[in-house]
Amino acid sequence: MNPIVLTIIISSLGLGTILTFIGSHWLLVWMGLEINTLAIIPLMIRQHHPRAVEASTKYFITQATASALLLFASVTNAWTSGEWSLIEMTNPTSATLATIALALKIGLAPLHFWLPEVLQGLDLTTGLILSTWQKLAPFAILLQLYPSLNSNLLVFLGVLSTMVGGWGGLNQTQLRKILAYSSIAHLGWMITILHYSYNLTQLNLILYIIMTSTTFLLFKTFNSTKINSISSSSSKSPLLSIIALMTLLSLGGLPPLSGFMPKWLILQELTKQNLAIPATIMAMMALLSLFFYLRLCYATTLTMTPNSINMSTSWRTKLSHNLTLTTAASLSILLLPITPAILMLL
Repeated sequence: MNPIVLTIIISSLGLGTILTFIGSHWLLVWMGLEINTLAIIPLMIRQHHPRAVEASTKYFITQATASALLLFASVTNAWTSGEWSLIEMTNPTSATLATIALALKIGLAPLHFWLPEVLQGLDLTTGLILSTWQKLAPFAILLQLYPSLNSNLLVFLGVLSTMVGGWGGLNQTQLRKILAYSSIAHLGWMITILHYSYNLTQLNLILYIIMTSTTFLLFKTFNSTKINSISSSSSKSPLLSIIALMTLLSLGGLPPLSGFMPKWLILQELTKQNLAIPATIMAMMALLSLFFYLRLCYATTLTMTPNSINMSTSWRTKLSHNLTLTTAASLSILLLPITPAILMLL
């Protein structure tokens, strides 16, 4: 892609998200979401492959539907209350519609069906942007609206997302689909706790972005998109395969890694709010998610690649001093001991 065009597209992605961050008027926030959606589509379609075209079309239709629903919710609220301000969401119907629209935008169950299919049609770099950066703008709106939203609806969407994310990833062999279901499960944890402790939602979102970025960067370094192709990574780069093992276990939420921190704090807060049943279901579903992370760990570090592998493999990964990957991997693994300091900052 032309560097000037790429610069314009990435600047538009940043502009759309920043507009949503700073906006207090519904139309400005909606405009930021639209710029964000339209800016990523050229990145998605740049492969000129039928699967990329299909993924871009599905993404555009889904996001357009969510944007129309969000605009309808804001207009309805303005009609009944006379306020276009984002935090003046006084109409319960508008609040419910806005919740559903934003759930569709980020891919919460039961509105998640587009996410695995779209992510499967993209390359790993665009998939990284879709899984991390594109979640920021909708969450910026949710974090401002949370006092007005229906807590029972949020808990229902969150618990269902953890269930779908756990079950859906079990029989997958494509790494991008596994990461899509992982994303759905993590989003479920964030949404469940949103009404009760928005600070924990922010913490979980930051750690999710760090851990998912690390995983995508590792798979991009290995040039792997399937489980059977990742099995050759230990012979190509033993150190990176160990980092991948630790990062995947952190995504699964095992102590003493960083990913355990948000799960521990969220389950603690849900128990304090007398929501023991949702907390129990989510803890059980976290075990299902851990199972497919362990499958990836087994394929990454504990298996030898077969001799008759049906794909081109490089003899050894080119060594490159990637500061982004190093920093993200360190944060994905080592943050649990400083949990008290992080809680003081929240």
